Amino acid sequence: MTKWGIIGCGRIAHRFMQGLHEVAGTRLVSSWSRRPSTVNAFVEQYGGIACTSVEELLATDIDAVYIATLPDSHAAYSIAALKAGKHVLCEKPVTVNLPELERVLAVAKDCKLLFMEGMKPAFYPLYTRLKEHLIHDPIGPAGYVRAGSSVADVPADHPNFSHELVGGGLMQIGIYEAFLAIDWLGDLQDVQAMGRFGSTGIDMFTVFQTLHAGGYSQLYAGFDLHGKGDALIAGPLGHITIHKNWWNPARATIDYLDGRTIELSEPFTAGGLNYEIAHFCDLIKAHETESPIISHQMSRQMINLIDRARAEIGLKFPSEK
Repeated sequence: MTKWGIIGCGRIAHRFMQGLHEVAGTRLVSSWSRRPSTVNAFVEQYGGIACTSVEELLATDIDAVYIATLPDSHAAYSIAALKAGKHVLCEKPVTVNLPELERVLAVAKDCKLLFMEGMKPAFYPLYTRLKEHLIHDPIGPAGYVRAGSSVADVPADHPNFSHELVGGGLMQIGIYEAFLAIDWLGDLQDVQAMGRFGSTGIDMFTVFQTLHAGGYSQLYAGFDLHGKGDALIAGPLGHITIHKNWWNPARATIDYLDGRTIELSEPFTAGGLNYEIAHFCDLIKAHETESPIISHQMSRQMINLIDRARAEIGLKFPSEK
């Protein structure tokens, strides 16, 4: 039995619980949120203990902590949980910047505990089936990735618009595109970006292109235009379309140079977080301290890409000034 504690009881925590219920051998033990009313309602719905502080939660009988707060607090809560002897699954983006991530990883190494960023697309059945299909019927090495999303109907009071809480297009949406580019094209070499700011000081729309060891990407993320949300991956023998929303992948089309078209369909269940939760629990049972899929180096590459794009457009957060 893997016993869990949750820090933060907002929307993503509810989705986490939807997934946790589908993973055998798991149980929610304790929860905490900055707002008492939120954690009380959460525990009433899902069970377990409503804690009044992070320290109280970390003192409960748990094996692992899921950090579901906003990015401004990810590093502090991750370090506190690791020092308390708990494995940590932390929502993306895992920290505000690369130096913060390095501090977290140093603590994880010292404590010999599992730490993983919750980058969900890598674990979806469609994504894994696509990778397996390409082993036997390849498009050749990927040389170009195009992806992005812009969501124009987010309420104005949403934390995504908060500069203090580390919102904005790059941090909230662009981190997914960073994963896709690095996963298919390899190590980052260069970044160019242009961004448009909103009244709260965050980037409302950013376009960024990147150079990798394997090729180029063109990416976008934002909150004031209505974007499509699909992804294109091109190689010399064909191209892949992961249909919207590509970060919750359920359907892909592979168009081959020889005229063939392959359709892949793998609907996901329970909101989709169940797959990364199951992977994380398997790693705990195997006494691993790092995921081979979302490795520490992958997390470094992703946040470094976002750091460099933010530097290009001049976006800093309060903790960096």
